[in-house]
Amino acid sequence: MGATTNAEQAVIIDTAIKGISHIATLPEITLKIIELVEDPSSTAQDLHKIISNDPALCSRILKVVNSAFYGLPRQIGSINRAIVLLGLNAVKNIAIAASLTKLFRGGDLSPQFSARDLWIHSIATAAASKLLCDELRLGLPDEAFLAGLMHDIGIMVEMQAMRKQLVQLFDELPFAEDGTPTGNMLEMEQRIFGADHQAFGAGLCESWKFPKSFGFVSGHHHDPLVLPRENRRLSSIVYLADRMTAKLGLGFRADLPDLTPDEGVIEELGVTREQIANVEEGLPKAYEEVEATFA
Repeated sequence: MGATTNAEQAVIIDTAIKGISHIATLPEITLKIIELVEDPSSTAQDLHKIISNDPALCSRILKVVNSAFYGLPRQIGSINRAIVLLGLNAVKNIAIAASLTKLFRGGDLSPQFSARDLWIHSIATAAASKLLCDELRLGLPDEAFLAGLMHDIGIMVEMQAMRKQLVQLFDELPFAEDGTPTGNMLEMEQRIFGADHQAFGAGLCESWKFPKSFGFVSGHHHDPLVLPRENRRLSSIVYLADRMTAKLGLGFRADLPDLTPDEGVIEELGVTREQIANVEEGLPKAYEEVEATFA
C-alpha cells in the first residue's frame, strides 16, 4: 500500500473500528459511566446508581481500590465511600480499566506477538505512568494509569479487524536474536494498513466517546511533542513509561526499537534522572501488584 491521504486514512480507520464493534466493545455500563462523568451536572449518586446495577463491576472496582498497588491506609467497603474519598473521575477511570481487561484476551498471533504480551506491556505501562505521576506530584494518578493501560489499544483494533495483515507485519518486521526489533513498526503499519496503531487507537477513543486526553495519548504516545503544549503532559508521561516498561523486558515492545527517550519530552515533564531511576526501581513490584489485581 502506498502513502495514504488523510481522507483515505479516515475511511480505513472507520472501517476497522466498525469491523470490531461486534467482536470487542466496552460494556454498555462503562459507556454510560463515561457519558455520566463527562456531564458536568452529574453527581456521585448518579455514578453510584449506575455502578450498583453491576455487582461484578462493583467488586472489581473495590478490588482495585483496596489493592496493595493503590496503597490506601484503610479498606474501602462500598462504592459510595470510594466515590466520596477518590472522586467521580477516579472511580470512572478505575471502572473503565476494570472493563478493558477482557478486550486483551486472545492467543499467540505469531512468534513475535501475542495478546498476552500486549496485556503485560499495557498493565506495566499503566503502573509506570501512575508511578511517574506520583513521583512528579502531578495529581491525576488514575488518569495516568488508565492512559498507560490503553495507549496501545490501536494494536487490538488491528488484531480484531485485520488479523492477516498483522500476521504479515510481524512476519516482515526484523528482530535481532535477543528479540529486539530492528525495523520501524509504525512505518510498516502505514505501508500495510494505511494507518498506524496510534491512528487506530485515537479513532477508537473517539468512537467510544472517551475524554479527549485519552485520544491524544493513544494517538501520540510515540510523538507527544507534536501536540499543542497544553495537551502534551499525559502523552509525555505515557511516552516515558512505555520505554521504562520495555527496558525492563515487560511484555510487547515491537514498536520501540530505540528506548532512549527524547530530551524534549524529559524537558517537557521536568523529570530528573534520579526520578526516572526511582520509578524504574519501583516498577517490578508495582507491576506484580497490578497484575495480581487485574488477574
